[in-house]
Amino acid sequence: MNNNYAPGFKYEDFVVLFTAKYFNANQWADILQASGAKYVVFTSKHHEGFTMWGSDRSWNWNAVDEGPKRDIVKELEVAVRNRTGLHFGLYYSLFEWFHPLFLEDQSSSFQKQRFPVSKTLPELYELVNRYQPEVLWSDGDGGAPDHYWNSTGFLAWLYNESPVRKTVVTNDRWGVGSICKHGGYYTCSDRYNPGYLLPHKWENCMTIDKFSWGYRREAEISDYLTIEELVKKLVETVACGGNLLMNIGPTGDGTIPVIFEERLRQMGTWLKVNGEAIYETHTWRSQNDTVTPDVWYTSKPEKKLVYAIFLKWPISGKLFLGQPIGSLGETEVELLGHWQPLTWTSSQPSGITVELPLLSVHQMPCKWGWTLVLSNVI
Repeated sequence: MNNNYAPGFKYEDFVVLFTAKYFNANQWADILQASGAKYVVFTSKHHEGFTMWGSDRSWNWNAVDEGPKRDIVKELEVAVRNRTGLHFGLYYSLFEWFHPLFLEDQSSSFQKQRFPVSKTLPELYELVNRYQPEVLWSDGDGGAPDHYWNSTGFLAWLYNESPVRKTVVTNDRWGVGSICKHGGYYTCSDRYNPGYLLPHKWENCMTIDKFSWGYRREAEISDYLTIEELVKKLVETVACGGNLLMNIGPTGDGTIPVIFEERLRQMGTWLKVNGEAIYETHTWRSQNDTVTPDVWYTSKPEKKLVYAIFLKWPISGKLFLGQPIGSLGETEVELLGHWQPLTWTSSQPSGITVELPLLSVHQMPCKWGWTLVLSNVI
């Protein structure tokens, strides 16, 4: 702050710098579509309380009255629904760092409920009624229990009476003690990646920038995850029953920096080839291969298919999979994007060795990880 801003610069002075001058919701929607994502979660309000729509409960501290003077939530909702097949979701922070009513409630050990009654709950109802998000991503319990937020009352309305009652999905951040215990899906912690199977649906909410959830103008190239690292995170997450939510940090002028756009488009390129092993898949009896490192499994049991996603192409041209048990005359192996049957041999007591095709770099179906489709294995 001392190096970059004038003396006496206050937090609220940032709103003048937040212009969203170049924000183009259609362009954002096209990038999101190109990423191969199936849903998007937009931050409608973070912990500082500034709402990205014209909330009358956030007077003079919202994107319609100040800064951009636009309803950013509405513009993005319309673009996503008109131009993509993505499910539209909204993130919302329950508490606010600076709000006097929250600080007053906090000082009473949350015996008072002035803040949720006058601010949080009215805004949540408004968000759902006005924008009809199919994912509602709650965050920031502020150290308060769920009964302070009246979370169960709001969720009962959301799932039984709201306009999205038949489609909405929520996470697990609805008050102290609810995270990783109650929710449509669990987030457990930021950048959560257990590496093993969880019995309940979960989501790995992580950042492409290794250190920040926002845009950092001083960030260096090494601060961003490579596409190889992102593909690995996606594969590990899905193999263990999770979804991947990749965070990007737009700029104050409303643009998505090209490094984030490139990563999203690269992920979309990978998913065009390998999406069959990701979308609408189930976990398999083994999540990863215990013999060959960097091999992860997904499955489609109704089609008797197992997918082995391997992140390193073996120098020998032969890939040993220690988990599947093949049957001669029944089991078939193909490489996604290649679609020619591959030769395989059985190993004892279990496992198969697959002869990968001899491909030049230009013939490779993709660059950063490959998928074998195994039919009729156990």
